[in-house]
Amino acid sequence: MNIVISRGNLLSALQQVIGVVERRQSLPILGNVFLRVSDDQLELRTTDLEIQIGCAVQVQNLAPGSVTAPARKLYDICRGLPEGSEIELQEQEGRLRVKSGRSRYVLATLPAADFPELEQIEGQATFEMPSAVLKSLIVRTQFAMAQQDVRYYLNGLLLEVADKTMRAVATDGHRLAVSEEAVECTSEAGGQYIVPRKTVLEVARLLDVQDATVKLGLAAGQLVMRVNDCTLVSKLVDGSYPEYKRVIPENGDHCAVANREAVKQALTRAAILSNEKFRGVRVGLASGVMKIETQNPDQEEAFEEVSIAYEGEDLTIGFNVTYLLDALNAMNGEEFALEMRGPDASGLIYDEKIPQHKYVVMPMRL
Repeated sequence: MNIVISRGNLLSALQQVIGVVERRQSLPILGNVFLRVSDDQLELRTTDLEIQIGCAVQVQNLAPGSVTAPARKLYDICRGLPEGSEIELQEQEGRLRVKSGRSRYVLATLPAADFPELEQIEGQATFEMPSAVLKSLIVRTQFAMAQQDVRYYLNGLLLEVADKTMRAVATDGHRLAVSEEAVECTSEAGGQYIVPRKTVLEVARLLDVQDATVKLGLAAGQLVMRVNDCTLVSKLVDGSYPEYKRVIPENGDHCAVANREAVKQALTRAAILSNEKFRGVRVGLASGVMKIETQNPDQEEAFEEVSIAYEGEDLTIGFNVTYLLDALNAMNGEEFALEMRGPDASGLIYDEKIPQHKYVVMPMRL
């Protein structure tokens, strides 16, 4: 293998695939990036045996071939070279020689034939959508995923497909985020698919640098995403997701409408003096006003008032302030609605103009 490629193109390609590579691997070859040259294209691929990301980039092909090399070392070398420079990659005697200007590097390699590959499952349901749509579904919900929960199915994001609508759902048992968008389906499809947390984060990262049509394939046990010259293949979580619809409050007796930015700033200030462990805050609703109170074990207190649209009986309820802020940060509208049934019931937060994006926060005893 012998190619010449611009530093910018190689760096961009490595940035797309490097996220899968863990600092510590069970197998040495999982720390490598697979490189294969054919015609005028360089294929790059990485995997951790659960997720696989591959992309293709144009190169000057001097000699075809394939090899694997340390992914992060190659990435760091490329990132450290001057902008606008050209890089020559040449496999020679079991080593990958990297040349650029007066710089020379020699990297150890492992055989390309030993690099594992995730085979794609046949018969997938395929969807097409702008990358902004899929990114919106993820950004509005991913923060509510659990982390290392023994209920393994919560450590991921549910994608539910029905009637040309895709719904993303995430919960850690204390809060719930739901978002839905219309999608074009190229085949009859429906069902629930639990996407692992790491895959969700990698998809979001890829969509940050891609602005195109996304082709999303879903099958029992596997997700395949194609966008531009990049393909991500991931195993799915094998399990049943909780009946999330049953925890979404309906027809709350108490409904307040408030300016999102004003409430967010008030909560951010009050959070400074909240209990560092429990992060509790009291939210009180009274005619035309929202009262926000908190205190900590040092007897320090914070009190905020925000004008809101609310006419009803007074109500006070405790929430985790971080959960409230996460929900408000995931929204884009100027105003939001807060619905509650009572002091011991969950709160429902949503944008009145976009009601298909909902957030449920469990109450706290303070």
